Amino acid sequence: MNTLARSERHWVLRSRTERIALRLPARGIIAIGLLVALQLAILSLSLTLGSYEIDLPTLMATLSGTTVSAAIDNVIWQFRLPRALVAALVGAMMALSGAAMQNVTRNGLADPSLIGISQGAALAVVAAIVVFPQIEHGLRPVIAFGGALGVAALVQALSYQKRGNSTIRFILLGIGVSAFISSITSAMLTYGDIDRAISALSWLAGSVNAATWSDVHVLTLWCLALAPVILALSRVMSVMRMGEGTAIGLGAPVKWARYGLIAVGVGFAAAATALVGPLGFVGLIAPHAARRIARSGVGVHAILTALCGAVLVSVADLVGRAAFAPIQLPAGLITSIIGVPVFIYLLQRAAAKSHL
Repeated sequence: MNTLARSERHWVLRSRTERIALRLPARGIIAIGLLVALQLAILSLSLTLGSYEIDLPTLMATLSGTTVSAAIDNVIWQFRLPRALVAALVGAMMALSGAAMQNVTRNGLADPSLIGISQGAALAVVAAIVVFPQIEHGLRPVIAFGGALGVAALVQALSYQKRGNSTIRFILLGIGVSAFISSITSAMLTYGDIDRAISALSWLAGSVNAATWSDVHVLTLWCLALAPVILALSRVMSVMRMGEGTAIGLGAPVKWARYGLIAVGVGFAAAATALVGPLGFVGLIAPHAARRIARSGVGVHAILTALCGAVLVSVADLVGRAAFAPIQLPAGLITSIIGVPVFIYLLQRAAAKSHL
């Protein structure tokens, strides 16, 4: 039987044999509870607000399986619920991708959309839409993963130095490769078939308005496959925070952990990008927001980061859908509007620290 000991700032959870013990920060656990409650509140709002207004008692009855009317069943089960779940899942995945990349590079400015990973996934999917339209829609996550992994491997190879890996070199090369890939994507959209180009442009806006239950299932499978890996690497990640040399000196398998984190970060970003398009700055904002909400270890920080990303994209989708109805703004546009000032603030803060 497990036991739970409490102190003022930490809760210690021990197994009966005391072979396993977890020291959890009280503030972090409380923050997780509050973020889960906030996410549930946003989910309720997403299901009730819209051109077809649904009150809360009717929503609860429908979710419990009672058919109030066929129209309400259709609106909730076929349109709003899969859309809200996809928004939360892609937000969590992009956030965890950013957290993995920031741990690998030890740079708070690392984000899948800044270092070319999202652009690699986008190029692969746009090529599938414009150049190879015969490819099935269900293969997009695999194609996006291949494109993102190829770009990550290219940036990693170009930034490799015999004296050791440079995080600044990795990020700068990622920005350069990202610009190059974006130009190829633009060329495809400019000279490709007009109907296919319009379809690709709609996807590139980063919208979840066409989400289906099939997308929910695909994203859930990717989350179930990758989330345990990032939690399993949390101990190595905590050592890597002290620097690569120190981590190697402490016996941490830094090289393999680095490859593992890059693969996990690429997998999260590629799967999310393949289904809803690029969502800029989520991977940049969420890890910083989680760090400001509660100082914690890497494992709890990963959970907080995923919840912050889910809340961010859910709010962006809700605002884009309800604030300017009947016009629907893509969630990617809202996250970019929020993300640009945050990115400038982080750049200025990093510059101020470098002068201290």
